[in-house]
Amino acid sequence: MRGAICGKKDMGLGQSARKGTGILVRDDTALLAGQPEIAVGLRRSAQARRLNLRVSGLDGRVTLTMPRSLPLAEALAFLREKESWLRAAITRVPEQRSIRPGHDILLRGRLLRLTESPGTRRITESAEALLVPPDPDGLRTATRVAAYLRTAAQADLLPAVDHYASVLGHSVRAISLRDTRSRWGSCTADGRLMFSWRLIMAPPDVLRYVAAHEVAHLRHMDHSRAFWGCVRGLMPDYATHRDWLRAHGATLHGYCFSARPAAENG
Repeated sequence: MRGAICGKKDMGLGQSARKGTGILVRDDTALLAGQPEIAVGLRRSAQARRLNLRVSGLDGRVTLTMPRSLPLAEALAFLREKESWLRAAITRVPEQRSIRPGHDILLRGRLLRLTESPGTRRITESAEALLVPPDPDGLRTATRVAAYLRTAAQADLLPAVDHYASVLGHSVRAISLRDTRSRWGSCTADGRLMFSWRLIMAPPDVLRYVAAHEVAHLRHMDHSRAFWGCVRGLMPDYATHRDWLRAHGATLHGYCFSARPAAENG
């Protein structure tokens, strides 16, 4: 992790701070004892003017950003003071959902059960299930499903982008898909659009709203009134779908597509 704590002065203060606060410091991580133990990433920043404790609403990751000159002991004392707030904030983070047979997943706004289908080599959809190949070791289902969702997202996003771009009379230079954490889409000045493939889990109109939003940036590279007027022209009821994404976006990020859930990793 960037911003690792280093230097003799910091390490010395870290040793004394552990005794007074009950917080163990290992490299760039502070371990706050309790049930559960909380790992807090420690980050030094030249721009920081005060301590900033943040809990990611996507995956519950905790980061304490500190001014470069602040003694580590003071940062750890601040962390201990904020423990009650921190534990409450963590409980509000959506639970991470693992991808394995027997579990459910959202696809185009529908909740489907992941179901093993003997004899099949590729993922297929039924009315109530996402049929996946057998996975005795439990190591491939998550990556297979992620690849399937990415392909499905591309299949839905391409025509949506083409439609809205045609309405505006603009051309799109390139479209890419990523598993982004901070944004659902982006647009560059030269017409390159990027989208999170997790949008395929949302209702179709939500995915189309993000497509309209990014295409509107081809005309307005800002979030001015003119920009929102352009989005409204492309999708008159866009606010409903924007609000859905604000309310449920963290749920889409709550699905864990690693081979094994983070809690099971050694």
